[in-house]
Amino acid sequence: MQNELKLKVIPEDFIVEEIASLPFKYKGIFSVFSLMKKGWNTGGLLLKLSRELKIPSQNFSYGGKKDRHAKTFQYITIKDSKTNNFKEDNYSLEFAGFMDRPMGPDLIDGNKFEITVRKLSEEEIKNAEGEIEKVKKYGYPNYFDDQRFGSFDSEHGFIAEKILKKHYNGALKIYLTSIQPGDKKEEKERAKFFSENWKNWELCLSHAKTDFEKIAFESLARTTKGILPLLKHIPREEMSMFISAYQSYLWNGLLNKIILKKAEHFSEYKGTVYNYIFYDSLNEKIFEYLKELYLPTPDSKAKMPDEFSQVNYNKVLEENGIRSSIFGNMKIRQAFFKSFDRKAIIIPEKFSFEVLEDEIYKGNKKLILKFILPRGSYGTMLVKRLFSKPVENLI
Repeated sequence: MQNELKLKVIPEDFIVEEIASLPFKYKGIFSVFSLMKKGWNTGGLLLKLSRELKIPSQNFSYGGKKDRHAKTFQYITIKDSKTNNFKEDNYSLEFAGFMDRPMGPDLIDGNKFEITVRKLSEEEIKNAEGEIEKVKKYGYPNYFDDQRFGSFDSEHGFIAEKILKKHYNGALKIYLTSIQPGDKKEEKERAKFFSENWKNWELCLSHAKTDFEKIAFESLARTTKGILPLLKHIPREEMSMFISAYQSYLWNGLLNKIILKKAEHFSEYKGTVYNYIFYDSLNEKIFEYLKELYLPTPDSKAKMPDEFSQVNYNKVLEENGIRSSIFGNMKIRQAFFKSFDRKAIIIPEKFSFEVLEDEIYKGNKKLILKFILPRGSYGTMLVKRLFSKPVENLI
């Protein structure tokens, strides 16, 4: 059985530093700051700063969300700011310069990672060292990792898939009953209650707390024909997250098929939605093909780069019971499917490692990994690749 990796035991075990090309100006209405944080997600901390600094939240901009269970460094901009440097225990702002535009994802080149994996035996270290050499040479599949699928419900699936297939009751049920790891006890209990009493709208209404819950169950108590308008009231940022999750799931499925058909020897690592499949090594011809391959994420106009990819893309859609045209026919308008190209495999840059005694789990080793990945790629996926287990008979 695959052991759970000891990651993020302390925030300093997972350090991420944003690498960006910033068009600094001598003067500008956007002040650029380097934001260090730990124990906070990016959006939540900026809302806190907005309140404390008495600056409208819309004046803050950033390029990407960074993990709350990590120590991260990223650039943000504050419009019309007179803020000075300041430092708290779990976050700090350091002025970097001016720009005449807000910070955005297009300015990010990549991320520098320093990841510590703990509680490892001598044998696990030896195996990982062997896999590191393979990753340095052949890279690994550029899957979206579990963090992308936080909205996935293990029993009912993806909200965006339900909406695509016009299963609006199912989409609303996931939204109101799904339990996430970060939910408070009261939220979990309320979601469980709604799930157990679904369709008893009056009873659900009596336990509703949020504005959306009250509006939803009041509406459902009158008529069940108005579910789609309720879904249209889900905030744009949340709906975008739901769409991204399902889009990423389909893209991973396509890459998985390509890897299985192009490579020969495999390993896997258990994920939230499915197991991630990795290749052991590649012959030169296949390696060159995959290294240059960019696959668009699914939408109604996604066009695959070659016939092989197109055939497998069609199979992924068919297996999930959807057609490409359906992406453009969603009845909601606050968010939509938009395709972008993503590298099929990536090779980490400036990859190094160090083995030390584990000061937390005495008698064990820790492995410190340092590397750079392009924007949008997951450092945790590299760790999964190193500690994946050989598997046969996948085809």
